[in-house]
Amino acid sequence: MLSVFSLRLLVSSFVLLYLTGCAAKPNDTALKVGDMAPDFELKADDGRTVKLSDYKDKTVVLFFYPKDETPGCTKEACAFRDTYDDFKAAGIEVFGISVDNIDSHQAFKKKQNLNFTLLSDETKDVSKKYGVLGLMGYSQRVTFLIGKGGIIKKIFKDVNPEQHAKEVLEIAKAV
Repeated sequence: MLSVFSLRLLVSSFVLLYLTGCAAKPNDTALKVGDMAPDFELKADDGRTVKLSDYKDKTVVLFFYPKDETPGCTKEACAFRDTYDDFKAAGIEVFGISVDNIDSHQAFKKKQNLNFTLLSDETKDVSKKYGVLGLMGYSQRVTFLIGKGGIIKKIFKDVNPEQHAKEVLEIAKAV
């Protein structure tokens, strides 16, 4: 039988693996390329409400990530930060989404000098709609490239946090 210490160590190890992006790959989302992206309204890090349908005339990148200030998520967010001017120049909106609250997003954005909008999915409803809510209640690392008209053009499930933003940018420019 496992001791209390061993059980805590085991649980902590699984949590650490999940948060650092070393856990299992995301489950297949119910959404597919060619589907209409589910509309949503979420609070942004600056306090405003963002509604996806307000961007129907633009190409939009929604990158879901597990948790602010964790190693993989920080690398991914900083990669989007470093390429954000290129996304803007191409007329592409970028939103990062996690289940963290607004205060967490504001601190993360300030500490990492992020220049794009972070959206808070505290209720986890949007993560559920997009099929990316993990077993532990965090969003999985999945990105949706949404074309004009709200149609899903690409779903990125196997994500390298450091290289991902450049890959998304190249594909988004071609959409």
